[in-house]
Amino acid sequence: MIIQKTREEIELMRESALIVSKTLGMIASEIKEGVTTLYLDKLAEEFIRDHGAVPSFLGLYDFPNSLCMSPNAQVVHGIPNNTPLKNGDVISVDCGAFKNGFHGDHAYSFEIGEVAPEVKKLLRITKESLYVGIREFKAGNRVEDVGNAIQKYTEAHGYGVVRELVGHGVGQKMHEEPEMPNYGKRGRGKMFVEGMVVAIEPMINMGTRNIKQLKDGWTILTADGKPSAHFEHDVALIDGKPELLSTFQYIYKALGIESNEEDEFRQIPLIL
Repeated sequence: MIIQKTREEIELMRESALIVSKTLGMIASEIKEGVTTLYLDKLAEEFIRDHGAVPSFLGLYDFPNSLCMSPNAQVVHGIPNNTPLKNGDVISVDCGAFKNGFHGDHAYSFEIGEVAPEVKKLLRITKESLYVGIREFKAGNRVEDVGNAIQKYTEAHGYGVVRELVGHGVGQKMHEEPEMPNYGKRGRGKMFVEGMVVAIEPMINMGTRNIKQLKDGWTILTADGKPSAHFEHDVALIDGKPELLSTFQYIYKALGIESNEEDEFRQIPLIL
């Protein structure tokens, strides 16, 4: 069952989402060659708690940490460890925060130092596909309209779209209905309704769409060992249109990046 949120609940969700956004912005200032993912995870947990929230992922389905950190060929659900990041790595950082009874949940793929041009392109196309998908989250459309748009955009560049892992509804529970796949056929799936909040999250591989899982029971890798990219936003359906609750602007501020990519998805301008 799809759980529709009131405007008041959506604003509480925006607060949770923005705590995640600020956490990722803090991570953007700290993530670099030689730093370990376990160190970044500890920073994130302290930051989330200092902002009056609790880490959504810590203990969720027995996950042991506050961040999912997935470098290079890891797609998602990587467990933070003491291996230092290297120049040329890319890493998905997925974060959740729970405050006022609601979760925020989104992700960004970071570059470490000098990254190969073909990997930079993978990240760029994957992030662009996120917004291509968000444009389809509107009144009258259905779940697979979003997935179809993401799939067509990324497969046109020869990339593999992961099938086994999907986006999802989000609210008082981290994972609510509907599932939001990154592939599909137009006109299929549940219809979008006012007050829905979903996490849209393309997981796109440079090579094959096939994946495998490590024996730790969590880490998902590409089957061919090629890099993967992952970006995620929380989006509400307000007045029939997609409204971003999360933002990458804290990341961009930390990295010195100018971007207006989110403007079309905000009824009220974001003030950092």
